[in-house]
Amino acid sequence: MTTTEVGPRPGRFAAARLLPGRVRRSIRQGEAIRWIGGIGAAIPLLALIFVLVTLILEAYGAIKLNGTHFFTGTDWKPGNTYGDTEITDGVEHPVGASYGALPLIVGTVATSVIALIIAVPVSIGAALVIVERLPKRIAWLIGMVLELLAGIPSVIVGLWGALTFGPFIAHHIAPVIARNAPDVPVLSYFRGDPGNGEGLLVSGLVLAVMVIPIVASTTRDLIRTVPLLPREGATALGMSDWECARRVTLPWVSKGIIGAVVLGLGRALGETMAVAMVSGAVLGTMPTTIYSTMSTIAATVVSQLDSALTDSSNFAVETLAEASLVLMVITLLTNILARALVRRVSTTALPVGRGV
Repeated sequence: MTTTEVGPRPGRFAAARLLPGRVRRSIRQGEAIRWIGGIGAAIPLLALIFVLVTLILEAYGAIKLNGTHFFTGTDWKPGNTYGDTEITDGVEHPVGASYGALPLIVGTVATSVIALIIAVPVSIGAALVIVERLPKRIAWLIGMVLELLAGIPSVIVGLWGALTFGPFIAHHIAPVIARNAPDVPVLSYFRGDPGNGEGLLVSGLVLAVMVIPIVASTTRDLIRTVPLLPREGATALGMSDWECARRVTLPWVSKGIIGAVVLGLGRALGETMAVAMVSGAVLGTMPTTIYSTMSTIAATVVSQLDSALTDSSNFAVETLAEASLVLMVITLLTNILARALVRRVSTTALPVGRGV
């Protein structure tokens, strides 16, 4: 009986060495591209984790001392940053220091909501007109203007709002609204002193001017991807232009529009210089009318950082880090909710197909 000797089976790498050189090089290049792509995808996540960890470590003392009062209080008192300090619960801070960020949180959310209420309808309407109504040359010109407007530095927009737009609203628009607003629980918020061009309304309008180019240009590009056949079919079935846009065009790109709105919301939530120049930068008071002076988290951080650095206990800087952490959490929660909404819309919003 003859026995056959069975040697060791060649491993994966031994088998790979039997392949032609060109195939081996392709495999190595594919592995390299895969590794480079994986590293590139991990960098944003690592950067986010790094920022979160840094803010948490920097704000730990303020979180420990401020407690829940930071979210419910309205006072913003740095205390005597040049005088003696005291230690409470193991945290060193100036005497009399007390921080409440509720007005800042309300101001941040309120200005962003005002901006979106104005910017989203205007942006979608402008995108529809540019794509479906205007001649190509005029549409190209307006599209270029939108993109240029999106690239204007925020400090220039803020200066325009403080010197021109804000006074115009305060002297010509706000008085009319304040006089004619009904004195009912919700609409009475529009009554009151219009001020001198600084406050919640002007901040929201300036943010809307900054958000419109982002949402409009993105929505314009999305509408251009809608196939012509579904729109022509809707028109052939007797739909008007508005019905075609509402039932076919907008549902087809609704997922992308939500993403564009989230991009605009992120710009509004984190905007700093423009809001700091038109909000009035008033700390420690809740806005009582839509014309009240106020501040946001981002504007407060940039306006208070210089004075916070004079605090020998570093507690003021820790408090600003805590405020920044709150703003980052708000932004992350907004993006998570938007992603959940996108998933819901992507499975229910298209009556004629999934789109491209």
